[in-house]
Amino acid sequence: MTDTPQVQAARIEVDQAQHRLVARLHELQQRIAPRTLAREAWEGAKSKGADLAEDAVDAVRSRPVAAGGIAAAVALFLAREPLMDLAGKLVNGKNEKKTRRRRKKSNEMETEE
Repeated sequence: MTDTPQVQAARIEVDQAQHRLVARLHELQQRIAPRTLAREAWEGAKSKGADLAEDAVDAVRSRPVAAGGIAAAVALFLAREPLMDLAGKLVNGKNEKKTRRRRKKSNEMETEE
C-alpha cells in the first residue's frame, strides 16, 4: 500500500519534529549536567567577586581617609588581645616602678633617722 503525498509529508514532518525534540533534549541534558552547573556557578562567583573587588577599590579611591579608618578599626579589633596584654604589662610595669621608688625613698628616710 502506497502512502498519499499528504501522509508522506506528515511522516517527514513527524521525523523532523522528533529530531528537533531529541536535539533539544540533548541540549537540556548538557545544560543541567552537574559539571556544567558547577562551572557556571564558579564563573558567576568569580565574576561577582571581581565586581565586588572593583567596587571596593573605587570606594577606597573616593574616600581614602574613611577606608584607612575602617582598616585601622579592623586591625585594632583583630589585635585586641595582644594590645590588651601589652597595655596590662605597661600599666603593671609603671606600678612596679612607682612601688620601687616609694620603697627606696622610705628606706632612705629610715636610714637617715
